[in-house]
Amino acid sequence: MQTSTILFIGAGRMAESIISGLVKTPRDKDIYVSNHRNKEKLFYLQKKYQIIPSLNWKEDIDKAEMIILAMPPEVHLGLLEEMKLLVKDQFIVTIAAGMGPSILEKHLPEMTPVAWVMPNTASEIGESMSLVAYGKAADENHKILLQQVLDAIGEAEVCTEEQVHQLTAITGSAPAFLYAFSESLIDQARTYGVSDDTAVKLVSQMIAGSSLMLKAKQSPKELREQVTTPGGATADGIKTLQIGGFDSLIKKAIIATNEKAMNKWQE
Repeated sequence: MQTSTILFIGAGRMAESIISGLVKTPRDKDIYVSNHRNKEKLFYLQKKYQIIPSLNWKEDIDKAEMIILAMPPEVHLGLLEEMKLLVKDQFIVTIAAGMGPSILEKHLPEMTPVAWVMPNTASEIGESMSLVAYGKAADENHKILLQQVLDAIGEAEVCTEEQVHQLTAITGSAPAFLYAFSESLIDQARTYGVSDDTAVKLVSQMIAGSSLMLKAKQSPKELREQVTTPGGATADGIKTLQIGGFDSLIKKAIIATNEKAMNKWQE
């Protein structure tokens, strides 16, 4: 298996989730991790995953074939300006919102291979649905290397840069909408006299089972119709959602999320 020496700049939750998946697969190359804000986190990662702490990424950048930028988007531009003087032919990948390939290419040496990955928090359990956009100089070898990272955290779909901007609200933000829906179901379950633990168990297993049926490639429409007997109790519940504008509200939430994300980056 082709592997690469990877340097993570940033050691937050998403970086750790990727690392935890990477170390489960056979590797013949090292993983370096830099995190200037919290050196204790580096030593925790070293003990748990046997990574190599990088106390100064500038000193270790030449050792890396792939560099994964795992810091907040607001610190990217300053970091990229520093990297510009040090990057040679490394493959630069960011997992920060709003930082598409065109932005990386603008701030790095010409023809630097780059990619943008937008995972979601399910990467922590290896079930992310990640979106990927590649820059102009990324070749097949770069894509093979990045695929190892993507496989470590779940599944991925290659998109255009514009599609990643638009679809992140669905794959990245919409889980929060699902959790909000779950909260409402749990709150209502409690009103029927069950314990908090029971309410959570009922809802979480219902959603997990329903998700597995969706993942089995069954049509959401067909699945809904299987549960909804015409004129039955579920049909009344669906009717109530329709009257309340459920479908329209979900779509408006996606659009609002996209608009906020784009406006925030342009501010």
